Parts: sequence; C-alpha cells; structure tokens
Amino acid sequence: MTTPQVQGFFDPATFTVSYVVSDPATSAAAIIDPVLEFDPASGRTSFAAADRLIDYVNAQGLAVEWILETHVHADHLTAAPYIREKTGSPVAIGEHVVDVQKTFARIFNLPDVAVDGSQFDQLLPADKTFSIGKLDARVMYTPGHTPACVTYVIGDAAFVGDTLFMPDYGTARTDFPGGDAGQLYDSIQSILALPDETRLFMCHDYKAPGRDEFRWETTVAEQRRSNIHIGNGVSREDFVAMREGRDAGLGMPRLILPAIQVNIRAGHLPAPESNGTAYLKLPLNAF
Repeated sequence: MTTPQVQGFFDPATFTVSYVVSDPATSAAAIIDPVLEFDPASGRTSFAAADRLIDYVNAQGLAVEWILETHVHADHLTAAPYIREKTGSPVAIGEHVVDVQKTFARIFNLPDVAVDGSQFDQLLPADKTFSIGKLDARVMYTPGHTPACVTYVIGDAAFVGDTLFMPDYGTARTDFPGGDAGQLYDSIQSILALPDETRLFMCHDYKAPGRDEFRWETTVAEQRRSNIHIGNGVSREDFVAMREGRDAGLGMPRLILPAIQVNIRAGHLPAPESNGTAYLKLPLNAF
C-alpha cells in the first residue's frame, strides 16, 4: 500500500484541521476541507488560513489535482472556491450533498440555490476510485453525522471528516437534519474494518480533558481499542443510546447558520444585492 505525505493545518478558531495530501513520487496533491475564516460579529472573511495551504503547496512544488470536501460543514465556512481560483483544481464532494442542499435550501428559504449539486465540479458516488498522481484513492460513504458524509481512503491514510474524533474524545454528533446515530455506528464500523495500521486523520480536535496538545492523527487499531464511545466492542444498541442521549444536551455550533448557507453553495457567497453587499440570513425561531 502506498504512503502519501500528509500535512495538517490546524485552525484554532474552529478547531478544524485541513490537509494537504501529496504523492512523493509525482508531487501531485489534494487539499481536503480548507477553511475560510469568518468573524460572525463583524461579518468579515479572511483567506489567511487558505493562504497557508497555498504557501505550503508552492513551497513544496506540489500540483493540486483535487479539492475534496468530506461533507457540508456546520462549524466553518469552506475556502474551496478560493483554492480553486488559485490552483484551477476541481472541487469534489459526496453525491448525497443534494440531500443536504434540499433540506437547508428549504429551511433558509433560498429559492436561488440549486439543489442538484451543480455548484461542485464533481459529485462522488460511494466506492468511486480516483488517483492523486500515482496514489490510489477511494470514496467511502460514511453517513450518520450528516447524510452526505464521506471518508477518503488515500493509500494507507483515511480522512474521516466528522465521523470520529481522537480516541479520548469519541465520535461526532448526529442531531443535525438527516443525521442518524445508527448510521454513524455502521459507518464507523466500516472505517474500523480497514487494516489496523491505516492512519486516520480527523477533521477536528477539541483537546480532551487531561491532554495538553491538539492531535488529529491516530490509527484504526488505536480507535478500535480505545475510542471512549465506540472502542472495545461497544454494541450498536449501546452506542445509539449513548449518542442520542449526549446529543440531546448539545448546543448549536457557533457558525452553523452562516456556514451551512455558504457551504451548500460549495463555498460561494450569496450574490450581492442592489447596494453591492452580500447578505446571509438569520432564521428566527427556526431551530
């Protein structure tokens, strides 16, 4: 099995990890889950986090072939269009993004938003294979956190989005529209069926109590053995009861309302209105 080079970039404002995954043999690369910085108090955006990815790509002499989204994020805005403009690379996401678009276009009353996934360059079906240079890559459909979540298996590495966190932090919430704790359990089991030595890369880390540093890389063997929510043979029934009970007490992510509106558009901001300014909606009493 081939071994890609993986460089993570941690965004402390959203606890998100973006990745540059590259093939040492060809210098081909993919960028996964890039972040557009957004200040909800002022409405200002910044490309500083995305520029760090671009600077790294340029410094390493890499050629970006893909921009990959693991799902429609609720905790940060994506910088995919900016990366696309800089690299010319296509933006891809799992094909079930259309289900998320249909749900949230209705919730936010966005008749101008197409719900056919056409904002993205490619919609990837389950088990789709593709290449990054000489690296073999595969799409695993891993719903549960959202109905559109996918995991990218690239060589001996898997980028799991929000299905799993580090073993000492557990698993993702399933209370968003279309989420399902049973589906998440099944999806995680498919990830844990990968070879023990497979490197797993998280989309987030929140530094579990007692841990002094942020971490975002683990292995299948470590997750199977010691994940506090699903490790050591936890049953589906017990996991669903734990996950649903835990989710019932969670608040909404700080950036969910702006993030969803932008991310169902593949990261494009709403069109400016007659005064030249673009606006996001704040639905009152809808959640």
